[in-house]
Amino acid sequence: MSAFIVAAVRTPVGKRNGGLSAVHPTDLAAHVIRALLARAGVDGAAVDDVILGCVGQVGAQASNIARNAVLAAGLPESVPGTTLDRQCGSSQQALHFAAQAVLSGVQDLVIAGGVEAMSRVPLGSATRAGAAAGLGHPREGSTGWSARYGDQEISQFRGAELIARNWGLSRARLEEFALASHQRAVAAAGLFDEEIAPVGPVSRDEGPRPDTSAAKLAALPALSDGGVLTAGVASQISDGAAALLVASDAAVRRHGLTPIARVHTMCVVGSDPVMMLAGPIPATAAALSRSGLAMRDIGVFEVNEAFAPVVLAWQAETGADPARTNPLGGAIALGHPLGATGARLMTTMVHHMRRSGIRYGLQVMCEGGGMANATLVERAPL
Repeated sequence: MSAFIVAAVRTPVGKRNGGLSAVHPTDLAAHVIRALLARAGVDGAAVDDVILGCVGQVGAQASNIARNAVLAAGLPESVPGTTLDRQCGSSQQALHFAAQAVLSGVQDLVIAGGVEAMSRVPLGSATRAGAAAGLGHPREGSTGWSARYGDQEISQFRGAELIARNWGLSRARLEEFALASHQRAVAAAGLFDEEIAPVGPVSRDEGPRPDTSAAKLAALPALSDGGVLTAGVASQISDGAAALLVASDAAVRRHGLTPIARVHTMCVVGSDPVMMLAGPIPATAAALSRSGLAMRDIGVFEVNEAFAPVVLAWQAETGADPARTNPLGGAIALGHPLGATGARLMTTMVHHMRRSGIRYGLQVMCEGGGMANATLVERAPL
């Protein structure tokens, strides 16, 4: 039994208040669902389920956006949909759940993806909405949490600063990494065309800056007193959606599908919720242990660039080849539409693997709360 990725598509990633900001997130998700099925040549009625990640499930993204997107895409009412939140790894987890459903024999054809319209639903909107409604902060009043972690600051910004400090990463090193991300993404712009379903006039990612430079990055103010983080070494606030079609062996035969890759190994781990973003290190170790593969066997790594220290610490611990890591740029340049990024990374990776003849690829993602998903895929034909 196998779980195959038979199609993968994404919108361009729009910058905050950019070309996608006027598009309702339900319509962004519906757009990639329609494009995915069109590229695979599959009737929507054959889909067993649609699983979408979305972090800001409030306002325009509330009330199970996956189900709303299924209906907005014009699929039969018989096709269900569900929405999940594993923070930044939400749509990577959606892929895991889709593959698990197929591998278990319960379902044969599942859409996995994600959406986030951060221009409309800014980061932290759900928490602020809860506070405004008098419902409190997610951890406020929890005696169990307080007994374990006290009242110290818990944030991704603090976690990234802690990683930079613990791994001895200077601001100059972070900016060098960020500049390379932009340079790689700018150079790869034409390569992304095969994976992008344009949204109206928007056909290219809006985040990469061809005119950025070491001097411009060095001129940015630090995000905290004495800190090394700046906006230039952090992922961009973005809008976008992405989706993958996961099929069983039987569905591949029945619908005449051509697999792009096979989902080889999946794992998810928890990690220190204060440092929060170091989870990709143990997640990678877990994926390699389960797969029986070694770092030298992996031809490409997609490690989400939530902040530059995350990837640099991961490289230091794993010994990964920097040339194989985010070779087409990452979220610092391309942007990070939270619930969509996992599916966006996998879409980019499997297209790159097929184009470059790479056998194994590993995607890993840090997540709020101290977690990380890792997904290892093998290029088809096997």
